[in-house]
Amino acid sequence: MKPPARSGRLLVATAVVLTLLIVVAPLVYIFARAFSAGWQVYAANIMDPAMLHAIWLTCIVAVIVVPLNIAFGIAAAWAVAKHRFPGRGLLVTMIEIPFSISPIIAGICYLLLYGRQGLLGPWLREADLQVMFALPGIVLVTMFVTAPFVAREVLPLMQAQGTEQEEAAITLGASGWQVFRRVTLPNIRFALLYGAVLCTARAVGEFGGVSVVSGNIRGQTNTLPLHVELLFNDLNAVGAFAAASTLTLIAVVALVIKAALETRRA
Repeated sequence: MKPPARSGRLLVATAVVLTLLIVVAPLVYIFARAFSAGWQVYAANIMDPAMLHAIWLTCIVAVIVVPLNIAFGIAAAWAVAKHRFPGRGLLVTMIEIPFSISPIIAGICYLLLYGRQGLLGPWLREADLQVMFALPGIVLVTMFVTAPFVAREVLPLMQAQGTEQEEAAITLGASGWQVFRRVTLPNIRFALLYGAVLCTARAVGEFGGVSVVSGNIRGQTNTLPLHVELLFNDLNAVGAFAAASTLTLIAVVALVIKAALETRRA
């Protein structure tokens, strides 16, 4: 049954108003505050050494985490979708765990495990390895938080496709790597890219877990989201909004790529 035209227009108007209030207005406010003192002040805040280091560290973490999570997501989805083994349901549950645990809790767990007073602390001290309050700790907790994104996008598609094409390729003499490269990967490429975009956006914007394991050391272990908080605490609102605008631009680019991939998938 086709809904009345008036009801349809009302639903569209409601959606537009809510989008303007919830999405567009905050974005406009972020950039308005970032440029409120002029281009020169905005540029000075962006070119501040601590800001540049925060941007660099955030990018480094994303460059490390995203490929690792892509590899994990493909491997986990392949194991669940293409094979039957004891503990298969448990593996699916384990993949979903980061979505049900607060990132702050995850950060505390890593701190209790790898910290100087943690379970592995004495061994790390003897080996002269520092995990917490350094890049390795930030990478570890970001990997945990973003681990499900690629797997969740790839797994349903692999399950829907079944194993017939792979089995046919193996029957024709293809090796395991050839089957993956020529059969499986082309079928999941858009889902894989979609998951990678979501993983990147989440890795760049992670705050809770990183705030626990990084130590918030300015110019050393501060990622861009943490730097926003530090600038607010320093009463540098313009600088904080300048940092937030950088994160917003990254998010907007991720959304544009996500929308393009959704169109291609459709």
